[in-house]
Amino acid sequence: MLRHIPCCLLRPISPMMHRISFFSTAPTPPPYRQRRVLADPPSDELPQLPDPISTLSNLWITSFRSPASSPPPLSPLLSRPELWLLAYQKAAADATGSYQTRSSIPRSTLDALLALRNAVLDGRFRWGGRLNLLLRAPNDKTDPSTLSKRKIRHLLTSSQPPPFQDRVVQEVLLMLLEPVYEARFSSKSFAFRPGRTAHTVIRTIRRNFAGYLWYVKGDLSSVFESIDTGLVLNAVIRDVRDKKIVDLIKSALVTSVIVGRPENEEERKKKKKKRKYQKKKVLAEDEPKPDPYWLQTFFGFAPEEAAKVPDWGHCGSLSPLLANLVLDELDKWVEEKIKEFYKPSKSDVIWNSEEGDGEQGNTSWPEFVPTSGPDKTRKMDYIRYGGHFLIGIRGPRADAAVLRKQLIEFVDQRFQLKLDNESLPIEHITKGIMFLDHVLCRRVVYPTLRYTATGGKIISEKGVGTLLSVTASLKQCIKQFRRLEFLKGDRDPDPQPCFRMFHATQAHTNAQMNKFLSTMVEWYRYADNRKKIVNFCSYIVRGSLAKLYAAKYKLRSRAKVYKIASRNLSRPLKDKKGQSPEYQNLMRMGLLDSIDGLQFTRMALVPDTDYTPFPSGWRPEHEKIILEYLRLEEPMTLEEQRKALREEGLITPQDYMSILVWNYKKNALMLPPLGAGDTKRAKEELLRLDKHDGKFGSGDEEESGSVMQAAQM
Repeated sequence: MLRHIPCCLLRPISPMMHRISFFSTAPTPPPYRQRRVLADPPSDELPQLPDPISTLSNLWITSFRSPASSPPPLSPLLSRPELWLLAYQKAAADATGSYQTRSSIPRSTLDALLALRNAVLDGRFRWGGRLNLLLRAPNDKTDPSTLSKRKIRHLLTSSQPPPFQDRVVQEVLLMLLEPVYEARFSSKSFAFRPGRTAHTVIRTIRRNFAGYLWYVKGDLSSVFESIDTGLVLNAVIRDVRDKKIVDLIKSALVTSVIVGRPENEEERKKKKKKRKYQKKKVLAEDEPKPDPYWLQTFFGFAPEEAAKVPDWGHCGSLSPLLANLVLDELDKWVEEKIKEFYKPSKSDVIWNSEEGDGEQGNTSWPEFVPTSGPDKTRKMDYIRYGGHFLIGIRGPRADAAVLRKQLIEFVDQRFQLKLDNESLPIEHITKGIMFLDHVLCRRVVYPTLRYTATGGKIISEKGVGTLLSVTASLKQCIKQFRRLEFLKGDRDPDPQPCFRMFHATQAHTNAQMNKFLSTMVEWYRYADNRKKIVNFCSYIVRGSLAKLYAAKYKLRSRAKVYKIASRNLSRPLKDKKGQSPEYQNLMRMGLLDSIDGLQFTRMALVPDTDYTPFPSGWRPEHEKIILEYLRLEEPMTLEEQRKALREEGLITPQDYMSILVWNYKKNALMLPPLGAGDTKRAKEELLRLDKHDGKFGSGDEEESGSVMQAAQM
């Protein structure tokens, strides 16, 4: 989970608490020149290292300050021990499930981490090591000297998870490369990037794709399956020309991965045979627990666009960033086509601005498209999630066909992928377009439009138009439930018992399913049919649990289960013991787990669809903070604020203090306290310097002018 979080948002205190620290003005310490030996501290305590968050924050700020220019050299940052320590903490948290603080890391681990850093800097590091490892995971107690020849042969020839030291090196490279490329990526790509989720895609489509009639949907996820080393390295070298960084990525892509020998059919059949008695696996103290049942079930609902995650060679967590880097060339090409395709029309009521990013006629309700007025504006938009993209076109179908032909030629030339018209279908909005398990369609509406005229008069009139509808696909939901063996049948879905929870208690089973339903409610948050789809999910889960309890407690039917446990299955199903007063007293005293009923058993309990307006030109929170910080750093920002204060007739606290000090020097008297905007009164007090003479000379006027000038400085 931590690999998808921007590196600048991690604090070394806890992996789940992220805060950005861009406002540290202390200069960045020089990089360490000694690679071989790190000076030992006087005790066994951790040496004093610079703050890695400050170092990464400076890198993010530098990258966003000038995205078009070449990035700063990354080799000096690659030698920073504080970055390696932070990468170790992130990798250890993924491996063990718990976060290690700096003080809890033993000295032997620090020495091994330093040896790994020196091996990377000197070019001695090799990806995919099995025996001679410089750094091991905290829960890895394997000693290669005690292994037998058979175990060593199995370790060297079979497929194994990537070594822990490889994951540490991948995290270091990710922390250095992510700020550089995030500042250069297109704003129309949303997968494998911090702050850009599938919900952002759905809200962007609802906001920007309302007026398009033709849609071109494509799939380039085959790029994730095969590796083209030259294509990836060329994409990296476009912005980063650091030799050590490029060599590390090249060796990770070129080094072969041991996958083991394929199994025979007889061996597979032997493995499929179940034993009569199989002991439960007891986890070690330092072994991470597997994902809970509700989380595994929700992961099964991943849409097709999010199912494939790139994993190239030994790149690991760096692969999604490299995949976005390769496909970024497609994003830039489509953005150029958007500018060429745009032809506005002043008579069109949808987009009538002269720029390519023109807003729609009704910005408060952007998904509404009026039907009146000629449709003369030609416009297109584009969005990409992973290897899947969607292009919306307003204009004749012939324009969409020409764009599809150009797109096929570009993909064949740049990515060596053979696409045809069937893989890039052109569909009309009336047929419904599926994207991220949501269907895009439109329906005719007759709303009452209220707007303010030029004279300030509010005008109300009835309009006729279409409304972009984003609904969750019930067909896809049934398909996912069937794949997870929760139901069978298409036209009349019949819930099936989830026997994986057979040995769990009723309280634990209900709690797991409630977490699953809460996650489904959040997943369908922006769907127009949120109430209907979540109520259907609750019906399937409730029926599945009812059949499970009927088989477990021998109640024969779901009706009997509902009669005892109620509609939401909150009453205990313990036969006669569950109805006894002793059982109720134990539950009341807290000696037994209380049973929570299933959520959303009625449609009225499901929350409404979230129609919060999505702002135009949206950016993630961390990018907003960076850009705001860069704006405050500019001298023109302070000058603009001073100018705005002068135009409004206000006075800043600094100017007021300057007036007080100047007046005290002249008259040795303090001015009375002024109001927040009483600038005229301050000027009158300043001009009353030598009023006892009754005259103001020219020298006094010049002096008063110098006073005001000094006050404004």
